[in-house]
Amino acid sequence: MIGAHDRYAPQSGDPSFDVRSYDLEVDYRVRTNRLQGRATVNAVAAERIGSVRLDLIGLRVTRLRVDGEQQTRFQQGPRSLRIALPRTFEAGEEFSIDIAYAGAPSPRRSRWGAIGWEELEDGALVAAQPTGAPTWFPCNDRPDDRARYRIAVTTDDGYAVAATGVPSEPARVAGRIRREFCSDVPMATYLAAVHIGRYREEVVGTTRLVYPARLKSAVRRAFADVPRILACFEEAFGAYPQDTCTVVVTSDALEIPLEAQGLVVFGSNHLEADSARLIPHELAHQWFGNSVGIGRWRDIWLNEGFACFAEWVWSEASGGPSIAELADRHHAALAAAPQDLLLSDPGPDTMFDDRVYKRGALTLEALRRGVGDAVFGEIVRTWVAGHRHGIVTTEDFRACVERVGGTVAEALIDVWLDRPEVPPLVTRAAPRR
Repeated sequence: MIGAHDRYAPQSGDPSFDVRSYDLEVDYRVRTNRLQGRATVNAVAAERIGSVRLDLIGLRVTRLRVDGEQQTRFQQGPRSLRIALPRTFEAGEEFSIDIAYAGAPSPRRSRWGAIGWEELEDGALVAAQPTGAPTWFPCNDRPDDRARYRIAVTTDDGYAVAATGVPSEPARVAGRIRREFCSDVPMATYLAAVHIGRYREEVVGTTRLVYPARLKSAVRRAFADVPRILACFEEAFGAYPQDTCTVVVTSDALEIPLEAQGLVVFGSNHLEADSARLIPHELAHQWFGNSVGIGRWRDIWLNEGFACFAEWVWSEASGGPSIAELADRHHAALAAAPQDLLLSDPGPDTMFDDRVYKRGALTLEALRRGVGDAVFGEIVRTWVAGHRHGIVTTEDFRACVERVGGTVAEALIDVWLDRPEVPPLVTRAAPRR
């Protein structure tokens, strides 16, 4: 149930309140990896409460006030703050928490590896999915608790900042660089990101490219198709749903590209042709995951399956292998892999397994083959438009499929979602109810 503790990340988040907005002031010194921050968390009680909990890891709180109350009591542990409210708040009452904090940010260790704020060779980045946001700001770290953001970052002269939100022009303050980013689009904590480096910036069409100057030619070549990819996805899925489209390329090599709200980041190792399929995948997350967002980590296939299917959509549209060809290829590989994954509830240890990505995409392809292109397109566009900047579950997707395509259509996906064995791909259109 959304609004409760997520059993994939039971130590994260507090379901007793929801955040309306975060106002973040971050001052970061690259050479010493020193972060000083101030966060204003504007929240509303979801039930009757006398205390709340915020996630914060590796940074020490120096001052905390609720609604300006100077005598606010709080306790800080290794993963969170427990804050005593100045009085009991009833459900629906609003309150504000003001927090000053500082320290040397670093990734947190998790079952998914090291995640969160990460130092680069000459800069820093945030890779927060799924529970890394508390390594750089105090937050209610739940995927279903979406809020608006203002992020202001001050850093050393000679460095540039890219973050989630619509950017202001950089300003020089006491010999340092300060820049603000505002997002009126509701955003999950794991999708808030900051990137700091010796970057140059240029705007190409509606896309902002941020990259090291030495990589200019390679970046322009690698991302030349971004306008066409976005146009292809707008035709297939509906209008681009974010306020911005920013592509960041780091000097460092990265293990994988990462998506954030209105922003994607790639390593310098992702600029060659063999990584080209990763670009449409990450851009597709602006529709699937960042706009149509999951409220429970068990439903991660709704993010990754759609993004993987979008890779196939772009491949076919750009003259590469067709959707059907790619699906058949991956179906054969998946059928040869262990048959022990339940797509509708893969478990926390395997929720980022490549089988979730490919089986999710194959679920959509099975649906497309079963109902035909026209009905499938109607299902997808209805799904995207009906849940724009909203929270969804697998049950919501089943309901959308049945509403648009009928009970036969829903039955097509049930076998992919609810059984561990890999079903065959259907080959003929099912009748529409």
